[in-house]
Amino acid sequence: MDDVEDNQDDVLGLSEDENIMKPMNKIGGETLTGDGIIIPEVGMLFKNEQDMYDFYKKYAYTVGFPVKKRNSKKGEDGVLRYLTLTCSREGGSVGNSSGSLKPYPIVKLGCKARISPSCDVIGNWRINAVNLEHNHDTSPSKSRLYRCNRQLSAAMKRKLQVNDLAGIAVHKSYNSAVVEAGGYENMSCIEKDCQNCIECVRRLKLGEGDATAIQSYFSKMQAQCSGFYFDIDWDEESRLKNVFWADNRCVNHHGQSTLLGCDLVSNEDTNTFVWLFKTWLQCMHGQAPHGIITDQDKAMQNAIEIVFPNTKRRWCLWHILKKLPEKFGYHVDKHSIFGALHRLVYDSQSSDEFENGWGMMIDMYELHENDWLSGLYENRGRWVPCFLKTTF
Repeated sequence: MDDVEDNQDDVLGLSEDENIMKPMNKIGGETLTGDGIIIPEVGMLFKNEQDMYDFYKKYAYTVGFPVKKRNSKKGEDGVLRYLTLTCSREGGSVGNSSGSLKPYPIVKLGCKARISPSCDVIGNWRINAVNLEHNHDTSPSKSRLYRCNRQLSAAMKRKLQVNDLAGIAVHKSYNSAVVEAGGYENMSCIEKDCQNCIECVRRLKLGEGDATAIQSYFSKMQAQCSGFYFDIDWDEESRLKNVFWADNRCVNHHGQSTLLGCDLVSNEDTNTFVWLFKTWLQCMHGQAPHGIITDQDKAMQNAIEIVFPNTKRRWCLWHILKKLPEKFGYHVDKHSIFGALHRLVYDSQSSDEFENGWGMMIDMYELHENDWLSGLYENRGRWVPCFLKTTF
């Protein structure tokens, strides 16, 4: 799963007469929208995953809804075989708040619009199931503003950086770009994207001599102790981007926590974690860990699958349980739900006992439509203690 949408990015105003599908017709056995875009149908074939994703994304752009990859599953050979692409309104909620100065409109939950393709042994992808119905309005005119469709051109990035160095505020740079483009409707990004770009550049910016000082210090440490290891990642403009170091003096055999490495990273995306894990693996002479405990960060999970394909990954139970107040603070039975979940997690002695208790809890508190719980249940083998006895 990736490209998970920020719900607030998808909440856009709709006019009352602006809603969904264009007229359709049949050409050559394929159903087309009024704009000539092919509509997804069961049995459609694609030569690879990217072609299939691009097809659905193009269709979604025409209809007017954002897309995300919801579920994925690998085969026994470690190759991705199953995938679900959904409308980004499939899960999550954004509601009005009387105490908010900028309340967001309520978004209907549980949109079922999706396609479910699978991959055969030679790499072709086939659509196996299709649902085109949305339980919310769609807006073709807003498609360019959905997160999955927004992008900053290289020229725009350069302009933002130059203006930032000159002390020109981001909103002024963005407004200038809007004028040059002939209006907001011709922009492929929003002001927030520009702000994020500049913030990223600023994080990479060090004072004069700082990067050299870091490298010099680490080289000195390595000269003093052959077990000291470090690596520095530079961006395309030779700016310090990420740093990793490990000191063998952190290792001990006294039952204490062992610090296997430290890092400073400029981002928390998949590419950054891939660099970090590959660097750590090199430091450990190619010896991958048998297991890793992390939070539910998707970018980190993607990187682990790339760098440590045979390593078992477990979700940190503490990180999951600490989210309960956030996820159920609104619920009238929140304290009972907290208690039920804790008992299931800590008292279940077998997988059958956990699953029976889980079903009873879902029925008792009518939590069938809770996407967060559904996701946890699908991945119960990663975090529930009674499952980890044999899987971790």
